[in-house]
Amino acid sequence: MNQITSPAGGGKPRLNVLLAGPRGFCAGVDRAIKIVEEAIRRYGAPVYVRHEIVHNRFVVESLERQGAIFVEELDEVPDDAPVVFSAHGVPKSVPTEATRRNLFYLDATCPLVSKVHREAEQHFTRGRHILLIGHAGHPEVVGTMGQLPEGTVTLVEDEAQARLVAVPADRPLAFITQTTLSVDDTAGIVAALRERFPEMHAPAKEDICYATTNRQAAVKAIAQRVALMVVVGAPNSSNSLRLVEVAERAGCPKAVMVQRGRDLDLGLTAGLGSVGITAGASAPEVLVEEVLARLAEHFDIAIEEVVVAEERITFKLPAGLQQA
Repeated sequence: MNQITSPAGGGKPRLNVLLAGPRGFCAGVDRAIKIVEEAIRRYGAPVYVRHEIVHNRFVVESLERQGAIFVEELDEVPDDAPVVFSAHGVPKSVPTEATRRNLFYLDATCPLVSKVHREAEQHFTRGRHILLIGHAGHPEVVGTMGQLPEGTVTLVEDEAQARLVAVPADRPLAFITQTTLSVDDTAGIVAALRERFPEMHAPAKEDICYATTNRQAAVKAIAQRVALMVVVGAPNSSNSLRLVEVAERAGCPKAVMVQRGRDLDLGLTAGLGSVGITAGASAPEVLVEEVLARLAEHFDIAIEEVVVAEERITFKLPAGLQQA
């Protein structure tokens, strides 16, 4: 735990700021961004990216300035342009279509998402019907379900669905999960499924990724010590949304999400003595610094960093982009 104190605030009210650690970029996000940047450097602009490379507008706009063009589908990509698939993963139909068109593509799928894809394929090969715990419509869920034939994966979003979901009577079951879920919510869903299906196969190792788990643990560590939790992230970022929920459930009176420092409503901080700050796995640290700078304009802030885990994981770039 590191203690940092700002200079005297010239009559400003005192505010204790607890910074959750770890926070911000994870290894999968860092790798995905580097893939786009290296592709632009090697092949020149423009480089097309199918879907937001990660769910953060600041990151997306930064890459756009470097020469990335973001599209939703491959039919928006010219035949002679390279294309990158986002960190969330894509259905198998996407690289199949890219290959049919002879497009040069780079897959920035997070390796931990790819691990879930491989688990799904192994369960399918062994004749199991798969229950996928996740959020409908999220790109990661779309990509994971798209690894297998239609009808072989059933989505379960919450405990209520877990208690009612219909499954084939003639096949063994297995479950997998989206990597960015609430750890506590997922445990409840799994428990409800196990009550009904005690023989259901589980992942060999937890599917919720280390970064999601660590960021939620860090929020829990400070939630009861602060009057407001500020989560830096995007409204379409699953792991950021979960941090807001985790903070409130862990005892923080109020939790809000902001995309930039300027988005923080200072009215929420009036009269408070303590604020917590964290950031979703797709939010860069510069955005946390924006929030701190906004607070420092109005408060004499004392910053305490509360670290619950050290992250040293890194993922290699695809072979074609690694430095010679």
